[in-house]
Order: sequence, then C-alpha cells, then structure tokens
Amino acid sequence: MTTVRAGRGRPWSPWRAFLAILRRDLYVTGREFPFFLAQVILQPLFLLFVFGKVLTQLGYARPGYVDVLFPGLVALAAVLTGFQSTALPLVIEFSYSNEIEDRLLAPLPIGAVALEKVVVSAMRGTIAAAVMFPIGLWLLGSIPWTAGAAVGVSVMTVVGALIGAAMGLVLGTFVSPNRINLTFALVTTPLLFTGSSQYPWPSLTHIRWFQVVSALNPMTYVSEGLRGLMAPNVPHIQTWICFVAAIGSLVVLTAVGMVGFLRRALG
Repeated sequence: MTTVRAGRGRPWSPWRAFLAILRRDLYVTGREFPFFLAQVILQPLFLLFVFGKVLTQLGYARPGYVDVLFPGLVALAAVLTGFQSTALPLVIEFSYSNEIEDRLLAPLPIGAVALEKVVVSAMRGTIAAAVMFPIGLWLLGSIPWTAGAAVGVSVMTVVGALIGAAMGLVLGTFVSPNRINLTFALVTTPLLFTGSSQYPWPSLTHIRWFQVVSALNPMTYVSEGLRGLMAPNVPHIQTWICFVAAIGSLVVLTAVGMVGFLRRALG
C-alpha cells in the first residue's frame, strides 16, 4: 500500500491533512475579511442600532432593553454566521463547483472533511460575535457585562457558533440545490425571530404557543445563556439548563449533518 507523503518525505497523517485544509480556509477568510464582516455583521448591527439606540432615544423602548437585546444579538451573530458559512458553500461545492471532490481526495476520513467545515464556520461565527462587543460599545456607550463572566460567555459563544455550523451542515446536505434559496429563506427568518434574541424566553408565558416554538429553536438557549451570564438581573432560563440544551442540540445536529454529508459524498 502506498503511503501519502508531504514535504521532505514525511507521511501525511489525517491530523496534518485536517490542519492543512483548515489553514487554507482560514487564509481565504483572512484575505476576504472586510467582505466577510460586511456580510455577517450588517443585520445584527442594524438591529442593535434601531432597537437599542433609535427606539430607546425616541422613548418607544425602555433604556434597560439593551440588557435584553445585546446578549441576544451576540448569539444571533454567532449562530447565523456559522449557519450561513456552512449551508450555502456546501450546496455550491456539492452541485456546481464540485470543489468538495478535492477535499474528499485528501488523506483523511470523509467525516473529518465535514468536521472541518463545521470547525471553520464556527470560527467565523465566533469572530462575528466577538466583533459585536466593540460595535456595541461604539453605538451604545456601554454594554451589559458581569465581572467573571468572560469564560462562560466565550464558551457559550463558541457553542452557539458550532450549533449554527451544524445546522448549516444539515441544510447544506439534505436540501437539493434547486430548492436551497427558498429553503434558506424559510429557515433563516424563523431562526432569526424565534431564537429569543430580542426578548427573554420566560417573558412569553402569556403567549404560550410562541414560547413552545421558541423552545424548539436551539438559538434560544444560546441567547438565554449569554443573557444570564451578561445581564443576570434580566429574567432568563437558568444558565446550566442553557448549556445542557445547547450541547445536546449540537450533538444531535452534528450527527444528523454527518449522515447527510456521508450520503452526499458517497452517493
């Protein structure tokens, strides 16, 4: 059996191949960084500006609404960016450009190719969420924060970005190319408005059906988790419940996405 080698006769291990593909994708992201930021930050930026600043100054929203809104928009940036960075590129690579075939020829398991897609998209989602903090300070002058919350906020943000990437893996592998635009629109809008990014989930007790719908959206637990860490005085789902639900959603979505990826790659 032939051993695949790279650079000075050293054999390619799956781990080295994985890192090589990851470095290549990160290089592309860095080269297109301004366009990447414009694509993923525009929607949360305008939501923060309109709801957090304009409506507050006009008196239509309470000044404390920023404590509710900002953690939710950080969650939205992480999840939505991870989702967009996986779903549409996968559809293009599997159907039009066939770029995925080059990745499948790399000396690593097929499932690792899917995992690399999730990891790089989650990194993009984490960057998008991190950029929301200086933007929030710039627009609002201050943002909700609790001393000692940095680690928890960082972990929940990464989990949220991974959830978004896993959702994109599911959509990008199970939806046919000719239906992706319609499906993407049908998924993105409910994801945006039922993920508790603009409201605390416990406040929906008088709209029970919408509270149930929101509970089915994995982004709800990212929004509520960040809200509990950053603005603990705002009503929120208990943080440990958010972590358990978010990680459980991540495991399920990743498993389903892996099945879809293997089906498309081997089909």
